[in-house]
Amino acid sequence: MSVGVKKWVYLIVLSIIWGSSYILIKKGLVGLTPIQLGAFRILMTTLILLLVGYKSLWGWSFEHWKWLAFTGFFGTFFPSFLFAFSETEINSSVVAVLNGLTPLFTIIIAYFFFQQSVKKKQLGGVLVGFTGTIILVAQEFTMASSGDGRYVFLVVMASLCYAINVNTIKHKLVGVAPMAIALANFIAICIPALILLMSSSFPWSSFYTDTTILTSMGYIFILSLFGTAFAKVLFNELLTFSSAVFSISITYLLPIVAIGWGLLDGESFGGLQWLASGLILGGIYLVTETKKAP
Repeated sequence: MSVGVKKWVYLIVLSIIWGSSYILIKKGLVGLTPIQLGAFRILMTTLILLLVGYKSLWGWSFEHWKWLAFTGFFGTFFPSFLFAFSETEINSSVVAVLNGLTPLFTIIIAYFFFQQSVKKKQLGGVLVGFTGTIILVAQEFTMASSGDGRYVFLVVMASLCYAINVNTIKHKLVGVAPMAIALANFIAICIPALILLMSSSFPWSSFYTDTTILTSMGYIFILSLFGTAFAKVLFNELLTFSSAVFSISITYLLPIVAIGWGLLDGESFGGLQWLASGLILGGIYLVTETKKAP
């Protein structure tokens, strides 16, 4: 399989997996609080990755571990809780579309902090995507059925975290195996997650008799296994043979999956939301780097 075909296969598979994550978070919140959901997601994923990738941890220097811990917090820890809190007030499909801001933030960070040039076409993509986001945010503030519209800013913050993460991996962790990055990320954040879980009001003595909690934990286990553990390794591998901007452009494709799940689950998605989504998704043509093969 050529690199060109391979990177698109990875992109589509990741879009399906991560596009389904938002509805799983929504279902997980039925029986768990956002803190409990984020913490269980991190702890479950840590155990899964330890079982299959513990050998990949050895041989990395302090310089590597510094950036591995950094990307653990910005690539997983903060977004896990930000997305969980955001979906307590706004639809999962809207959250997925707003996450399309990630490539825009990726370009901005790459330009200002890593001295990468920005093409006029990419700058146009930033402006088009930003316009769509403004429309979508304004719509969320005016729709009473969507809860507290201010929660959209939690998604914006999560998207910024993802952009910081992908640029850091691409420029500071060159040569580190995808599995090593994923596992080290979770090793770095599992203790803070455990502390948050223990300080929450989780009913340890009776949760196994509560079918609502058990069902929610089942959804989070599926999310941890596929949407976090498997997808993290796959995404880190994608970064090794494609650009940061192309890799993160997955956030333009996964809303299609997320919107489909949302509609099946009874969520509303109005005309202005479709218009805003079209503007944001259309940014993939402008933002994604296109290079001719030699």
